[in-house]
Amino acid sequence: MPFRHSFAFAAIDTGVFPACYALGRQHWLEMLPKLPCSLQHLPYPCAGVGPNGEALITDTVWLGAEDADRVVVLIAGTHGIEGFAGSAIEIDLLQLLASGEAVIPENCALLLIHALTPWGYAWLRRCDGDGVDLNRNAVDFSKPLPENPDYERLRPALFKADAEQRRHDFAEFSQRYGRESLEKAISGGQYLDPAGPFYGGRAPAHGRRVCEALIKHYGLPKRHLAVIDLHTGLGSYGYGEIICDHQPESAGAAVAHSWYGDSVTLPAAGTSSSVPKLGLLDYAWHAIMDDQSCYVTLEFGTYSTDQLFETLLRDHQLWARPDSEVARFAHSQLMRRHFCPNDQAWQEMVLFRARQVIGQAMRGVSS
Repeated sequence: MPFRHSFAFAAIDTGVFPACYALGRQHWLEMLPKLPCSLQHLPYPCAGVGPNGEALITDTVWLGAEDADRVVVLIAGTHGIEGFAGSAIEIDLLQLLASGEAVIPENCALLLIHALTPWGYAWLRRCDGDGVDLNRNAVDFSKPLPENPDYERLRPALFKADAEQRRHDFAEFSQRYGRESLEKAISGGQYLDPAGPFYGGRAPAHGRRVCEALIKHYGLPKRHLAVIDLHTGLGSYGYGEIICDHQPESAGAAVAHSWYGDSVTLPAAGTSSSVPKLGLLDYAWHAIMDDQSCYVTLEFGTYSTDQLFETLLRDHQLWARPDSEVARFAHSQLMRRHFCPNDQAWQEMVLFRARQVIGQAMRGVSS
């Protein structure tokens, strides 16, 4: 068995949730010398600095046999600010490994990716320093970029200062075209507006380049993979939804269902809290996976989708104004609250569910 029977039920310490990116990274790094297995630590520096001048680095560690043909990949901080929960989950796992309450099967390895978008983590934003949403960035930039004409229709409403008028415009759009069309228009991904939300960029972003480097360095296309991308902010409060963006009839979807059961949801089948989206990081990993592998997003819900949109839109409005530093700081605390509530019950639910899903992945990929 990949994990001891007590793994999901070991005492939960919410102290693993960090106060900031720098402390999260420090705690994560401090755990590495305590591990009872071989490891390879590869850091990937990112452009820019944090609010206190700190270096911004994506840290990665390979745990277990170098020649393992089965690998669980755990990704934290794809959307920067969501890295608070991602750090906590990875640190919790490292503590369990250090104590022996979790063990890696002989035919498996773990690849942990910490702070995939470190700029956003440090500055309490979902995007990177160029406004790019890494989870809309996995497109072929040598070809014409995907279009989202409904985003262009809604763009004037997105930046209205009057939130009530903005909500009215959204309600009208939703009534005319449907709620799913509204969510796709806002969050489906767009490639024209660097100041706007869910912007996919014009070139591969830091986090995508890190993933591509790791895929090549470890020869991951030749291994069976269970990838879990950790996210927060969408869905039912405290619940970790297993979202699978493989196509419904694909081998990847079948593998996800066999490993994680009927709790798996598929945006393409309309069963998820998430609508189908452009340029997901998933797609870069799908392209290198065999038929015995799958990629899932473990999405921990906080508050409503409408509140998510309002919080994010206000963030983008403020960052588009050079004179809004004080207001940006105040709003950043609301961003933190939405993506990592300071609620012990929520944090306990996150850690318990993460242990459960990681255990399912280990059992699934190693069988």
